[in-house]
Amino acid sequence: MTEPTVMGSMAASFLEYAVGRGVPREALLNAAQIDEALLLDPDARVPVRSYGAMMGTAIGNTGDSGIALRYAAETGLEKLSIIGLIIDAAGPLEAGIAHVNRYARIIADVHIPHAPDRFELQRKGQTLWLIDHFPNANASPTAIEQTFANFVTNFRRMLPETTFLQGVSVTYPAPPHTDLYQDVFQAPVTFEARRNALALDAGCLDGLDATPKPYAFGLYTRHADALLTTLQRDESTRARVEAALLPDLHKGSVSMDDVARDLGMSRQTLYRRLKDEGVTFAEVHDQLRCQMAQEYLTGQKASVMETAYLLGFSEASSFVRAFKRWTGQSPSAYRAAHP
Repeated sequence: MTEPTVMGSMAASFLEYAVGRGVPREALLNAAQIDEALLLDPDARVPVRSYGAMMGTAIGNTGDSGIALRYAAETGLEKLSIIGLIIDAAGPLEAGIAHVNRYARIIADVHIPHAPDRFELQRKGQTLWLIDHFPNANASPTAIEQTFANFVTNFRRMLPETTFLQGVSVTYPAPPHTDLYQDVFQAPVTFEARRNALALDAGCLDGLDATPKPYAFGLYTRHADALLTTLQRDESTRARVEAALLPDLHKGSVSMDDVARDLGMSRQTLYRRLKDEGVTFAEVHDQLRCQMAQEYLTGQKASVMETAYLLGFSEASSFVRAFKRWTGQSPSAYRAAHP
């Protein structure tokens, strides 16, 4: 199965951050199941599950559930990714966000099936809303935490001693490290909101030094274009289907017609391409449910009942039967064996 990935520089940076806080390097690498040599290349691709496993190990070793948020707030995006450098060189905020959308897959390979872009800017009076359309955010709150902390840290670097952040809205429930949100964002935070968004003072951001840096911008975007081309070339139809299915797994039955439309092809074309790769749509859906069930249950991320809901099972008993078919174990036994 083709897996979603993040760029190697992010994994390498988090590895060093966690080691600096006393987490054994070997424990992090063993959890991620990757060779450290891979991280020597900042443009390498690291499976999302490996990145998540490192975070889970760091949380377990430090007892700090907010270590991902803390890391993002203390590490500027320009130090992690070429995308941060592109934002700095692009000029006005709108241009920077447009290029983030263009190259977002380089940072984390996430498919957004029901929105044209991952990030959207909405102006309402003196408030500028920066909305993140990350799919299934409630299952991956650290993705929103890190993204928003990266943005705020970057803006704060450009606008020192300016109160530009009016509020933060996230769709997931308050985590154990809620107090850290106030320390990082220094603005009101609303949990279980209807969308994931930052409320920014438009006047402050309009006053940014938005002078483009054409030479640097050209160098950065040429490199980013090459990385993006490689990602697109290596992507299988199955991987695209999995990315389209992921945010809708909680709905249970997912239409092949809807997925084909999201991918810009007919049902017949999707069927043929999956057949060429040796799988059917139903098999991809079933195996993705299995993969995500194991992900949710590992590290106590979700209870058995919560996992059943997230995967679209109307009854827990149906989920238990499916999980036993997938793994030969009950969900409870699997969860107990993977604390």
